[in-house]
Amino acid sequence: MRHFYLTFLVIFCLSFSMRAQSQDTLVDVGGYKIHFNIIKGTGTPILFEAGAGNDGSIWDNILEKIYKVTGTTLITYDRSGFGQSEVNPNLTNDSDFGILNGIKELETGLSKLGFDNEIILVPHSYGGFYTTLYASRHPDKVKYVVRIDANLVGVYTDEVLKIMDEEESPPKTPETLGIYYLVKNYPETVKVLRKIDFPKNVPAIDIISPINRGYPDKYWALIKKVHKDFVNTESNRVEIIAEGSGHYIFKDNPGLIINTIIKAYSETLDEGKQNAILQKALDNAIKLSIEAKKNNRSEQDLNTLGYSFLGNEELDKALEVFKLSTILFPDSFNAYDSYGEALLKANRKAEAIEMYEKSIELNPENENGKKVLLQLKQE
Repeated sequence: MRHFYLTFLVIFCLSFSMRAQSQDTLVDVGGYKIHFNIIKGTGTPILFEAGAGNDGSIWDNILEKIYKVTGTTLITYDRSGFGQSEVNPNLTNDSDFGILNGIKELETGLSKLGFDNEIILVPHSYGGFYTTLYASRHPDKVKYVVRIDANLVGVYTDEVLKIMDEEESPPKTPETLGIYYLVKNYPETVKVLRKIDFPKNVPAIDIISPINRGYPDKYWALIKKVHKDFVNTESNRVEIIAEGSGHYIFKDNPGLIINTIIKAYSETLDEGKQNAILQKALDNAIKLSIEAKKNNRSEQDLNTLGYSFLGNEELDKALEVFKLSTILFPDSFNAYDSYGEALLKANRKAEAIEMYEKSIELNPENENGKKVLLQLKQE
């Protein structure tokens, strides 16, 4: 297991100069190929499972920041028939392309790539079915699951399946085979998942959106109950309500998802490599991410809040707010400039230099940043 630096903030800053080495690869899983994208690192790999209708590229907006902090391997992939992945040419019946076939394709691909040992899973939506099935088949290998508004089978009652069965299926064309087979096999997928329990030994964070996406009140109440029951079943499961975010929480509030995944990763490390300061920093960053989204805080709002903490000599809180601002507004030179100022007040010169350099990279006309940076390098 690679060394995990003492604090989240230090790692975040020191890693800005890193460039994730992304590798696109097509893996033969039995006469046809599944597309994987791998950012190679060291440590427990993190596998991302997309929702229905999406391929692995849906995760692109958060991968680099997670990599910069953890340095671990990140894996996304396209399920059969999606993105660049092919479908098995040897199967003929629609029913052959169900979730059991899909999970075997994933297992084969991971095995050939050498990632069939310990792993962390991050599913969104329909991907929750895949990670539940994968975890049930490999309960000793799955070290953590961070669920992002991810499916739970209890939501899919017989009544719901009947309604789904009455809806028109997607067209069956070479371009739509993935979604066609997914929809066609949805009832059978639910039947498979009903026979499976999420492993008790696998810790999970269940992040959910509180926004009803047009469901009838009775069904929306069922959804919330099922998620609550899932979390309450075991003490190693935690609920996070992503206030202000819709179904695609990792797009609406990337800071929340990034920090939560980093927290889950840090908890899989050996005790000697964990750090109380790191855990506190991550907990605070998660709360601030939710607060920022819930109250529609803009970059200016967060910046003002950060400086209010500085003025009250609450340096730890100021650092958390400014750090969060760089995650939520990664293209803002001012976010990095302010963070650099706070780091200087904390006597963390090397990290401050990194922030000012990033600020000037984003805005070469940041004269104040240039002035401060010059002084720091002359000292």
